[in-house]
Amino acid sequence: MTTPMTVEGEAKLRNELTHLKTVERPSITSAIAEARQHGDLRENAEYHAAKEQQGFTEGRIQEIEAKLGDAQVIDITKINPSGKVVFGCTVTLVEEGSDQQARYKIVGEDEADIKEDKISVLSPIARAMIGKHFGDTVVVESPDGEREYEIHTVEHL
Repeated sequence: MTTPMTVEGEAKLRNELTHLKTVERPSITSAIAEARQHGDLRENAEYHAAKEQQGFTEGRIQEIEAKLGDAQVIDITKINPSGKVVFGCTVTLVEEGSDQQARYKIVGEDEADIKEDKISVLSPIARAMIGKHFGDTVVVESPDGEREYEIHTVEHL
């Protein structure tokens, strides 16, 4: 099963993978070697801490490699803008009745970060917008009840 991912999301994961393999992994290997020199490994806290860190790091490397292997990288800048909301685009919404605006980029699940206005393609608001066009109204279920938004802009950034 492929997972959609933006170009930025792929680059971020590749950078993290490179860092883990070229900086973290060698550092942990050195820490393990140094801890081994302290003698009895059964009661060596530094050794056990380094081995635990090694396990976390190797697990994260495998996780990133799996995500990149399953990724379908979508470059939104190569898709002709049609006013239709698709994965990777940035959408400005105007809430009906209040004229409050919200601007979101629709990204992959692992890339979502509300502080950066990036929402997961699986989120209720993104699912409501996908396939709609500029000017359409979308209804989103929220904890406060249904909310209506008008799609004000659809950008391919």
